[in-house]
Amino acid sequence: MARLLISPSSNPLQRLIGLIVTAALIVLGLMFSVVLLAVIALVGVIGGGYLWWKTRALRRQMRQMQLQRMDAEQSFGEVFKDEVFEGEIIEGEVVRKMVSMDEKGER
Repeated sequence: MARLLISPSSNPLQRLIGLIVTAALIVLGLMFSVVLLAVIALVGVIGGGYLWWKTRALRRQMRQMQLQRMDAEQSFGEVFKDEVFEGEIIEGEVVRKMVSMDEKGER
């Protein structure tokens, strides 16, 4: 852009004016970009705050469900803590044969 405003055949006064106009346009462009960046950041912060505010009930519900799940896992462990599992384990699955009272008496 400086080549368009400063021609080699112009006198020193025209070159100085062209240099000043070029510098002013560069400074104006930088100022505009800083203002635009600040506006984008502000919109992002406001949008993030709005999203955070609107999802607070969902986050509270997720925390309660997580606590309920942890309580259920603890109570499940307490129910089966004295039981001994016997049988074959195949790929992480327990195969257990249930023996009825009639079959126990026959042994």
